Amino acid sequence: MISGAAQREKGARPLRADAERNRDRILDAAAQLFAERGLSVPLEDIARSAGVGVATLYRRFPTRTDLAAATFERNISSYTEAVDKALANPRPWEGFRALVFDVCELQARDAGLRDLVTTAFPASSEIEQRVRETVEKVKVLIARAHDEGALRRDVVVADLVMMTVANAGILAATSHNAPDAWRRFAALTVEAFRARPDSRPLPPPPDEQQLRRSVALLTGSA
Repeated sequence: MISGAAQREKGARPLRADAERNRDRILDAAAQLFAERGLSVPLEDIARSAGVGVATLYRRFPTRTDLAAATFERNISSYTEAVDKALANPRPWEGFRALVFDVCELQARDAGLRDLVTTAFPASSEIEQRVRETVEKVKVLIARAHDEGALRRDVVVADLVMMTVANAGILAATSHNAPDAWRRFAALTVEAFRARPDSRPLPPPPDEQQLRRSVALLTGSA
């Protein structure tokens, strides 16, 4: 699949070798610092880590969103691979359960991926396309777990979005002093998702796209 950045540059004059090296260094530095400190890391720190001037960074990536999008176009496969692994499990509930833990662990390991769920990118971007494709796969997984009878019938994709938002908040509050707190949250979440004869109906779910948009607005990333 051709990345959004590659598509934008297709047909344009190829980057000089030194310009391409600078771009790669910036993306490598951004990936590392986003993972360590989240998307709010100062762009000056990224430029310094990449060994380029701030002006060079801004020529390649005029806004923080441009840089985040280019970085995550390379790294979003971590989420999609977790979903593909869950779908490949012949026992849908076990696949769903593993997905909950895998996504929470990805967020624990990478602050940038943690911020990804609350960041709004253009609808035409590679990231949004990959997110839409992943959402469709998660819907298939949920339907299979419903058919198996192990997952609550009223669980929808938006519930997983809310889970990632909640887990991001837990990680932000506990990552330094209680770094494994997310594991208990993931286990409690799995138990909440499990079908039981005495389960009470949940309130109507929010639309997952509206939910992501609302969170992005709250975090100032829209």
